[in-house]
Amino acid sequence: MKIAGLASNRGRNLRHIADVAPAGAELSVVLTNREGAPVLEAAAERRIPTEVVVREEGESRESHERRILDRLSGYDFDVVCLDGYMRVLTEEFLAAAPTTLNVHPSLLPAFPGTDAHEQVLEAGVRTTGCTVHVVTEAVDDGPILTQEPVPVYDDDDAASLKRRVLQEAEFTAYPRAVRWFAEGNVDIETDDDGIPRSVRIDGDTGGSFPARRFVSEDRADSLRYGENPHQEAALYADPACEEASVVGAEELNPGSKAMGYNNYNDADAALGLITEFDEPAAAVIKHTNPAGCATSDTLADAYDRALRTDAKSAFGGIVALNRRCDADTAEAIAESFKEVVVAPGYTDSALDVLGEKKNLRVLDVGPLGEGEARFSERFVEKPIVGGRLVQERDRQSPTAADLEFVTERDPTDEEVDTMLFAWKTLKHVKSNGILFATGTETVGVGMGQVSRVDAVTLAAMKAEKDAEGKSAEGAVMASDAFFPFPDAIEEAADAGIEAVIQPGGSVNDEDVIAAADDHGMAMAFTGSRCFRHD
Repeated sequence: MKIAGLASNRGRNLRHIADVAPAGAELSVVLTNREGAPVLEAAAERRIPTEVVVREEGESRESHERRILDRLSGYDFDVVCLDGYMRVLTEEFLAAAPTTLNVHPSLLPAFPGTDAHEQVLEAGVRTTGCTVHVVTEAVDDGPILTQEPVPVYDDDDAASLKRRVLQEAEFTAYPRAVRWFAEGNVDIETDDDGIPRSVRIDGDTGGSFPARRFVSEDRADSLRYGENPHQEAALYADPACEEASVVGAEELNPGSKAMGYNNYNDADAALGLITEFDEPAAAVIKHTNPAGCATSDTLADAYDRALRTDAKSAFGGIVALNRRCDADTAEAIAESFKEVVVAPGYTDSALDVLGEKKNLRVLDVGPLGEGEARFSERFVEKPIVGGRLVQERDRQSPTAADLEFVTERDPTDEEVDTMLFAWKTLKHVKSNGILFATGTETVGVGMGQVSRVDAVTLAAMKAEKDAEGKSAEGAVMASDAFFPFPDAIEEAADAGIEAVIQPGGSVNDEDVIAAADDHGMAMAFTGSRCFRHD
């Protein structure tokens, strides 16, 4: 799609559109009504043809616009984009030119005119933004294509607001509108006189992944620093979140240090893991990875089993519990240094014990909810430079009936129970991830490896060196993705693994199954993987 751009000054939006080329759209010409306008140099740098048509003294608007149209007639363009073009266009021009768009620095119909930022500040509103609209002869009154909001802060003046509206709103909304035109998604309805009255955007719908999304969050806390001391950081909260979270958790040990960036990140990972289980469960997290996890009849025993997976790595870690913390569990936690404890409540005696640890953060997240209510937040997201990845949470929780047994030996009922426990825990291990388990407790975890064989080797090493009173001998191995070759099975057999749960789906599944059969292993396929990359 080709664009004719009209600007009277710098033409920042036109420059930005030229640079990002939404849906391949490009400027075929930039025209200004001012000699020496800065947009001319900017266009020349981008090798965009330019034209200057100054309105002569005493010349009518109609005459001036006819000369503009005449000058533009030598160029191919499908839409006209105004950017700070300080003239009101006549109906004659708009009828002769293709659809003409403009961006206005407020959320129309509020605050039209040339002093929109001053009007916003005087009105005391807390949100402003920009509007991209179809141009009609009535000023700032054409059908609206899209808008983009921007918060107004107490320390804003007209200059700061103008800068942020341009960079945070106009640079987003104007290319979006151009892209919609370039993709043929805009339907403009006109009245009997051919004047645009309404706009319909094909595909600009809601649903799980809408074409547009706005995120509004409030700063809940200013953090001491980010992942490292040289990085500034803050915590933002979603007031609409109904799920138990560490963001809204009550801190019950007032003498402790404030929560830091890493504390929140690790505590969130720990809470996400223990909410997988209906039985009393405990997990110890270090750098968002499980150092150990277990379920048992009592919370204290679950914590003990989780800790003994890798007590060395658990030093300075995060403890998460899915039941109200009692005194026995609190005393076990207090025996070694921990940064944070996360639980849906504490007994008074447990708080007496934990309160003796001056720097231990004690977070009460409140009730975890029942069943699916524990996971009311459907999506998770990760900011990346220039955007944001959004996906559904991995809420898969296979049952025994979902598993496909593919080896000569079927797993025992106990092995199946261990497989299901291991899979739920493995979902929270960084990929490539391998987890060894017996009963409903972890034995060794190999996380974050670039080779699946190395992940097996690491899990075996951790089980051998760091697990207290545990062994990989006779354990179940869980893998977050399929085994491309039999080598990882051979490595697991050397460690003493007797059963495996994995997604399946490799072109070499037959070789992998054969290797398992050679070692008398039972193997189950889930049919889906559980990668976790951050």
